[in-house]
Amino acid sequence: MKLLLTSAGYEKNPIIGKEFLKLLNKNPSKIKVFLVTTAKRKEKDWKWVKFTLKQLEKLGILSVNVSIFSLNRRIKKEDLRDKDVIYVCGGNTFVYLDRIKKTGLDKKIKEFVQKNKIYFGVSAGSIIMGLNIESAGWKHADKNIINLKDLTGLKLVPFVIAPHIDKTNIKATKKCANKADYPVVALSDKQAVLVKGKIRRIVETGDKLIFNTTNRF
Repeated sequence: MKLLLTSAGYEKNPIIGKEFLKLLNKNPSKIKVFLVTTAKRKEKDWKWVKFTLKQLEKLGILSVNVSIFSLNRRIKKEDLRDKDVIYVCGGNTFVYLDRIKKTGLDKKIKEFVQKNKIYFGVSAGSIIMGLNIESAGWKHADKNIINLKDLTGLKLVPFVIAPHIDKTNIKATKKCANKADYPVVALSDKQAVLVKGKIRRIVETGDKLIFNTTNRF
């Protein structure tokens, strides 16, 4: 299993982008990406899809090799047939988890990573991979606008991720994490969790705001 779970992608930390390419181990111009978003064309949030495409291009990944899936239909087996990576963008985590389960993408993600292919998450895309998505609602970071009841994540990592930690919210996040009955790994926007087989480590660059309540990492 190969996962790269980021707080804010690799814009603020190029090392994360390099780790991403290392995991793929393929000529960037040949890499095929399945880009998952809740946005649709002509919606205001589509600007983030365009932003992501530009970020991928900076790594040498061609936009023609990126298939965009707006979580608005059932996933098909052929959608992922030739893809090297599933890249799940940020947004409202409650909406993401709901749509990913309803479209059947949750099962496909698990099958995909079991084939040793790559999963890349940004913010909500990272949170959903944990035990649950409760951290998304801490201090009302995300609103549960759909009144989602089942907050169980995909459980591909044995902890919960809390992204976007900085000096303004680290104390409040620690307070929530210490009350939780599950381990929490908090990430600044310059950090990511890299999972490669049994190896798990934090990718960072001099940013020491990270904390985790796991016994080991």
